[in-house]
Amino acid sequence: MIRRAALVTGSTSGIGLGIAKALAGAGYDIMLNGFATAPQIQALVSDLSSCGIRAEYNAADMSKPAEIRSLVKATTDTFERIDVLVNNAGIQHVARTDVFPEDKWDSILAINLSAAFHTTKAVLPHMEKEGWGRVINVASVHGRVASEGKCAYVAAKHGLIGLTKVVALENANAGITANAICPGWVETPLVLQQVAARAAAAGISEAEAAERIVGEKQPMKRFTPPSSIGALAVFLCSDAAGTITGSEQLIDGGWLAQ
Repeated sequence: MIRRAALVTGSTSGIGLGIAKALAGAGYDIMLNGFATAPQIQALVSDLSSCGIRAEYNAADMSKPAEIRSLVKATTDTFERIDVLVNNAGIQHVARTDVFPEDKWDSILAINLSAAFHTTKAVLPHMEKEGWGRVINVASVHGRVASEGKCAYVAAKHGLIGLTKVVALENANAGITANAICPGWVETPLVLQQVAARAAAAGISEAEAAERIVGEKQPMKRFTPPSSIGALAVFLCSDAAGTITGSEQLIDGGWLAQ
């Protein structure tokens, strides 16, 4: 039985790590990528390997096309194939458009959108050779709607959904699907820091602060765990999802149902 291989960018924490763990549990070899200390990376690789798969790490800077191409090559050199690409790497900065730093705009567009183009371009020939592939772009509800102060992030996520649809159409009969996952509030370390800060500032419990933060946008006042997004990614890689392509998979607690 062939064991498939997946490259998950931005996978050393948060959503990306949740997806990497889910794919490893489903039997995929995993190439990790992201920021972490050497001991943290060693622990992550060991944890994923305990699933009985091969796990490796590559420190490619996702803002640099040459390093992205090297990352894809390292994946295919290591596993001799690349069947699943998860474009998850992303950064954020919040400021009004009239004062939004230009360097932050450039960085966010490079990592949140352009990196997905470069990785996808590099992996498609390998998927075409096998006649099978899955491209999963981690977008956001902000790929569909906007929030103030997030001009670059919203623009990038809208663009990522557009890229997803083009790749889906171009490969509709090549055994390759492309889909976007659009989360709402997700329980990540960064978000939990925001919860703690809100709780401290307002003199309330972290549970109440979390409910207030999530409730500002979502009818369902609870976070989505990264493991749930991982489970959705595993489904999109399954044969049962073979005709799901070009889609925007909402996992947003009803945010966009309003």
